[in-house]
Amino acid sequence: MLNVALPKGRLGEKVYQMFARAGFECPSILEENRKLIFENEERQVRYFWVKPSDVSIYVERGAADIGVAGKDILLEYEPDVYELLDLGVGKCRMAVAAPNEFRDPTHRTLRVATKFVNIARNYYTSKGRDIDIIKLNGSIEIAPILGLSDVIVDIVETGTTLKENDLAVFETILPISARLIANKASFKFKNEPISRICESLRAETEGTR
Repeated sequence: MLNVALPKGRLGEKVYQMFARAGFECPSILEENRKLIFENEERQVRYFWVKPSDVSIYVERGAADIGVAGKDILLEYEPDVYELLDLGVGKCRMAVAAPNEFRDPTHRTLRVATKFVNIARNYYTSKGRDIDIIKLNGSIEIAPILGLSDVIVDIVETGTTLKENDLAVFETILPISARLIANKASFKFKNEPISRICESLRAETEGTR
């Protein structure tokens, strides 16, 4: 049985449809209930829903053989897993945003509010810019409005929330999309089913480009 960790929410539902089209369907997952684990013995696959930021933990620790996680999660937490495939869905970008009138105060340390501490630190280190990171867990957009930070580093999808709060993207750090990841031991001992599902998904993604 191949254990697959899927992120809860719209992205996970979209990814499951990709798995189903690739021949790894599990009809019970579409039923209206509060179950978190679903099996298809015929296909030898077991799916379970977890919080998106936890997928890589389940895979790294071996509770899941494979899973789907955003590139942002992989860069932020650096789990010890194999990244097998860019699924081409859940596309957005990691960006630096600030009030429209922002000008970088190069004479002092830049205050950066974010929940992506490692991504922000690595980005500004590569630029040689001194920063003070302010770790927040939500409502990042209000930090520069209230004077808590100069800029924010966050995921931007449509940019609507930024515009509604008089913020704008000033720099794009990197593009983000959902990635298929595998536990390293599982990749060795369950290589045949993992490779089969990976190649099926690769054909699926190439067919939609």
